[in-house]
Amino acid sequence: MQVNVSARHGSLSAHDQEVIREKAEKVRRLFDRVNSIQVTVDFQHQDKPHVEINASAEHSEDFVASAEASTVISALDSAIQKIEQQLRKHKEKLTGHHKGPSAKHITPAVEESE
Repeated sequence: MQVNVSARHGSLSAHDQEVIREKAEKVRRLFDRVNSIQVTVDFQHQDKPHVEINASAEHSEDFVASAEASTVISALDSAIQKIEQQLRKHKEKLTGHHKGPSAKHITPAVEESE
């Protein structure tokens, strides 16, 4: 899996890039079909960095999540949580492990009297 980390309106230290890469790679444990992840950190507002994650997977549309926080790592954690939720929902749709019909959709059995 390929993980790309980029920064806009600023730069990231090598340590921050490595931490971002490690956390982004953990997304793969939820859904094996993820091919690549693009993480973009925007420093346009220095007090609130903006992190955007774009994950592409086989046979599906890209998954996109973004978040703002006071630090890059906390924004990354929030965005990863959002992308994981999207991947869980997509995987649930693919596997079809939904529950059976609810009680209100079951027609009652009618007993015939003689």
